[in-house]
Amino acid sequence: MTPNAAPHSSGPSRRSFLASTAVATAAVAAGMPLLTACGGGQEGRKEGATSKKEAEKLLPAFVASSVVTPDIPAKNGSAAGFTRAIPAAELKTSVPEKLGSGGRLKIMSPFWGTPPKGDNPYYTAMNEAVGVEVTWQNQDGVTYDQKLGAVLASSDIPDVVVVPGWNLMGRIPSAVNAKFADLGPHLSGDKVKKYPNLAAVPTEAWRRGIFGGQLRAVPMPGSYVTDIAPLYRKDLFAEEGYSVPGSPDAFLSWAKEATDAKGKRWACDDMKWTAFNIFGVLSGSDKALWWNLEGDRLVNRIETEQYLEALEWTRKLYAAEVVHPDAVQGKAGGDAGNRFTAGEVLVYNQNISDWWGKTAEQRTQNPDFEMAAFDVFGPDGGDPTLWAVQPANIFTFVSKKASKRQVEDFLALCNFCAAPYGTKEFMLTAYGVEGTDYEIEDGLPTKTQQGVNEVNGAYDYTGNPAPYIAYPDLPDITRGMVEWQQRMGAFTKKSSFFGLTVTEPNRWSNLADDFEQLEDDVVRGRKKISDVQQAVSDWKSRGGDGLRDWYRKLLDDNGAAK
Repeated sequence: MTPNAAPHSSGPSRRSFLASTAVATAAVAAGMPLLTACGGGQEGRKEGATSKKEAEKLLPAFVASSVVTPDIPAKNGSAAGFTRAIPAAELKTSVPEKLGSGGRLKIMSPFWGTPPKGDNPYYTAMNEAVGVEVTWQNQDGVTYDQKLGAVLASSDIPDVVVVPGWNLMGRIPSAVNAKFADLGPHLSGDKVKKYPNLAAVPTEAWRRGIFGGQLRAVPMPGSYVTDIAPLYRKDLFAEEGYSVPGSPDAFLSWAKEATDAKGKRWACDDMKWTAFNIFGVLSGSDKALWWNLEGDRLVNRIETEQYLEALEWTRKLYAAEVVHPDAVQGKAGGDAGNRFTAGEVLVYNQNISDWWGKTAEQRTQNPDFEMAAFDVFGPDGGDPTLWAVQPANIFTFVSKKASKRQVEDFLALCNFCAAPYGTKEFMLTAYGVEGTDYEIEDGLPTKTQQGVNEVNGAYDYTGNPAPYIAYPDLPDITRGMVEWQQRMGAFTKKSSFFGLTVTEPNRWSNLADDFEQLEDDVVRGRKKISDVQQAVSDWKSRGGDGLRDWYRKLLDDNGAAK
């Protein structure tokens, strides 16, 4: 499973950055993997990317929102932070007049769990507030790629379609260009000012919405700071008198001391993702981010010494038997978090949203539970070199067959849903109807069971504000998460294709697919570093050098987006 791959139990959601003591599991936040392959033979196919100069003509003007001031301003690419719940009397208004025309929209979207009935109080209240009657065609998020492919291959496309970045594979990018509308006439330049909440979406996120030379998507923005954090049991570290390691060697030494197999406690789970950050490996699940111009040569991450060093260090952890046996067998993902909360491992790496999710979950049964994220260190224990992830990876499109009225109704909906934290529109979108979907308990909005079932997904993908973190039920964790992003953001660089949505030629799109399995085999001792070096040599001869030339021409012709 690649970092930030869509989970099976819950969907990615900007609402995962919310306070809800009734829901104690955090969904994966923005930064989803984008595998931008493109199949041939379809109308509208366009390989490559849009140049910075051309993009400037397409992008909406940026007008920062001043409706609500965050408690912790964004810095170094971090999210903004809100540490307190806003009382109803203090909620601001960001949509003073209803922009919807009263028209109807059918929206297809992924949904993790059981979709609610279409006539539920939450959907009814949203339709009334926005002025658009939405009919949701919620599809199983786990198999969404299959449904998406079938729908886009047909002539019967819903008015609006959500496309997660990790589903941009095969022929889907071609269909995006062929079957979805150009939003530029409604949003480019100052036109976006009709929709103030959309105007406050960062420009780098909008740039990701350019497909096939046109602004086709409303993006779901996220922080570009790495969202994979090394999380540790702060309570157990204090109990044992451990200090947080500050270098790869110190970590390995500590791990050997902390591991007690007979007592069923291991120092860590699989640490490959963190190893990539420690050793400065080009990161992100978007393959375009694996390329960077170093001097005069464009280099892929698999060709770098840093890549091999990260794998070798991770291999040493496995060889020292300080990694949980289940991780040795390849059981990762959510199981790693469960091993962590059970106290069987002291450190694991996962999306930083787990800091809140696991804490909220565990505090209900163990008030002394405490975890945190430690700062990523460099190979020598000094400052790290981190690489930015893409600033948006979920996209929402409008069918080319949609009428002008439907496009405008869609943008009215997006503008409403992009309302910032601390507004009336945000409370309705995030929590639903007070007294039905949530109650105020001890000053905090807390979802009822009906709210948990119904106010979950759907509207998350039709509009989002600039990145933010808001867990007023655990304000110290909100502050800790934002400040971790700020510190790591100070060491974050943007690689050559940051911010670009790149469609690779079909003949090379699957060229590096086998490397993830090879990495996992190497760190577990089943393969050797020399096997990686041979695989890189094979990759070059099978098309890697050709792909390098293609990316270099793309860079020469278009320039970097950063």
